[in-house]
Amino acid sequence: MADEDELEELEASTSSFILHPSALPLAVCLVSGGMDSCVTAAIAHEETAELAFLHVSYGQRTEARERRAFEEIADYYRVSKRMAVSIEHLARIGGSSLTDEGIAVSDADLAAQGIPASYVPFRNAHLLAIAVSWAEVIKAESIYIGAVAEDSSGYPDCRPEFYEAFERVIEVGTRPETVIKIRTPVIALSKKEIVQRGLFLDAPLNLTWSCYKESELACGRCDSCALRLRAFRQAGVADPIAYESE
Repeated sequence: MADEDELEELEASTSSFILHPSALPLAVCLVSGGMDSCVTAAIAHEETAELAFLHVSYGQRTEARERRAFEEIADYYRVSKRMAVSIEHLARIGGSSLTDEGIAVSDADLAAQGIPASYVPFRNAHLLAIAVSWAEVIKAESIYIGAVAEDSSGYPDCRPEFYEAFERVIEVGTRPETVIKIRTPVIALSKKEIVQRGLFLDAPLNLTWSCYKESELACGRCDSCALRLRAFRQAGVADPIAYESE
């Protein structure tokens, strides 16, 4: 079980971490179906008066399973305003083990340095562009995305400065009256802290899907599974989803 002092510290930090409940009007939340986006959705649920959930399938191997996770998370939060879109060009471009059948999804090497084969070139810019278009139409004033800076050594589009720059793109590329801010509430957290935050907020982590390879039982071997399993282990709780190796 998680340490009681640690949980008390988490409760105190969460109360100051989250904005006043319903402090923000309508917001778009990008929900992939994974753990980081689910906890981001839980935070957005606390902070906003109304949410619109957006899911983007881009030709990833597990897109059907991720779509199911998205729908179940949206149902959990009773989000009626939701959109799932599909784009083909990232898979056609290739260059990533997530979208290119010619590149194998390798087993985890958590000590590895550099850009992993799972990096989808400039993916988050594509996701944000879709989110901004929708936000401008429905007059949402913020976009939530579950980027984590801990991943930024491997995924350049997870760096805080990327989102700061993209806010400037929104400012110069939308109507003069449009004001859309990008919210990255888990960007400074470790994976362990994301698990803890999710547990504190009763996020439906059991509905999430992180595996890069499989769509029935998580493989437990890819980078995403390994990072997730380590995070739950460090948090002192069991991962609620099943794995092949169990």
